[in-house]
Amino acid sequence: MTTTIGATVMQTPTRDRLEVLVDVAISYETTGPDAGTITEIRPIEECDEPPEATLPEGSVLLPGLVDLHIHAPQWPQLGTGLDMPLEQWLFEYTFPLEARFTDLDFAAEVWTDMVTTLLAHGTTTAVYYVSQDLKATTLLAKTCVELGQRALVGRVAMDHPTGTPEWYRDSSARSGIAASRASIEAIRALACERVQPIVTPRFIPACSDELLQGLGDLAAETGVQVQTHCSESDWEHGYVLERHGMTDTESLSRFGLIKPGTVLAHAGHVSDSDLARIKSAGAGIAHCPLSNAYFGDAVFPLRRALDAGVAIGLGTDIAGGSEVSLLAQCAHAVTVSRMLEDGVDAAKSAGSRGTDKSRVDTIAAFWLATVGGASVADLPVGLIEVGRQFDAIAVCSPQPPSLLRRWDLDNDERWFEKIVRLARPGDITNVWVGGQALN
Repeated sequence: MTTTIGATVMQTPTRDRLEVLVDVAISYETTGPDAGTITEIRPIEECDEPPEATLPEGSVLLPGLVDLHIHAPQWPQLGTGLDMPLEQWLFEYTFPLEARFTDLDFAAEVWTDMVTTLLAHGTTTAVYYVSQDLKATTLLAKTCVELGQRALVGRVAMDHPTGTPEWYRDSSARSGIAASRASIEAIRALACERVQPIVTPRFIPACSDELLQGLGDLAAETGVQVQTHCSESDWEHGYVLERHGMTDTESLSRFGLIKPGTVLAHAGHVSDSDLARIKSAGAGIAHCPLSNAYFGDAVFPLRRALDAGVAIGLGTDIAGGSEVSLLAQCAHAVTVSRMLEDGVDAAKSAGSRGTDKSRVDTIAAFWLATVGGASVADLPVGLIEVGRQFDAIAVCSPQPPSLLRRWDLDNDERWFEKIVRLARPGDITNVWVGGQALN
């Protein structure tokens, strides 16, 4: 059984091309093992029957947004402590908050508020770090199932005596591996294809070598994807060089943690050889432009990494990034790429101030938030096309105080740029995940 929706679609099949499908009928399966899969797209005028539903005039259908990097238990601290160095922020703000999630009533309140809010912002897919607590992690997965969000959900493993507080760490590498295994089993027991587990060593400073190796072995044994941080800041990058005598990328690779489907957050300090290693392994990077401005100590060389063929998507890095909208993160990605290309120190001459050929445009940024993220996470989403899941959001052109306005001077390219830069939850009228309408 299928359902059909009529709409005008705007999307980015490649990082340099905007595709506009005017007045098309999109059919997708509603039942059975292929539920949510798009089966046909054709002009409405060629249809024998009108679509069951048609978006109002002036509305645009976009692919759902894929957020590759969210720290779920940091949701209550959103917007705070962003003037601190990363290591201070973790120990004074983050770890005490994450330790609270043994309280499942508190966890349930936070998870429901967070998932509902992110869906309203158009985030149809989320890749979550949770806390150490097994029950809280399973509860987030259940919340995603109940509220309809597509998600990869990971129990955070960390045991290093100097990289974590005594009151918030796994008691041993063995216990961390066992708890991570139990988390995989608990999430898989939910029997929801849309919500899956992901192995999650927090980052090398928080993990012993034994834990890192054990988690790499666990990922290989279970076939589960991996997420972790990689060369986020001077502190983290330098720490790994000193402890292991090699870069984050090299070290994670030797533990079996860089493989197809691995999501590496940040990577602002990676070298060209690191990028080549990430590409050859089939892993990818979650670029978090706003968070990097606070904690990264550098601008991620996005265009250089894209030109090198590395799979890249966008992440908010809640709460290291205080903007939860992935559309807003698209704008931030464009902004920081311009800063990298133009430079920031006016005391230097214009020719020596920046890094040439670093900028990206709005089309490339939106591609990162859709196709790019889907590619990194190895999910059949990111585009409205036959064979992919119908994950989508509808954006309308409402009345003030919305900033969205299409004037007679706005061609498709200008209108698309306005939508990406200016749309907010009040402009998003509909959200679908796997063909299921969520509002």
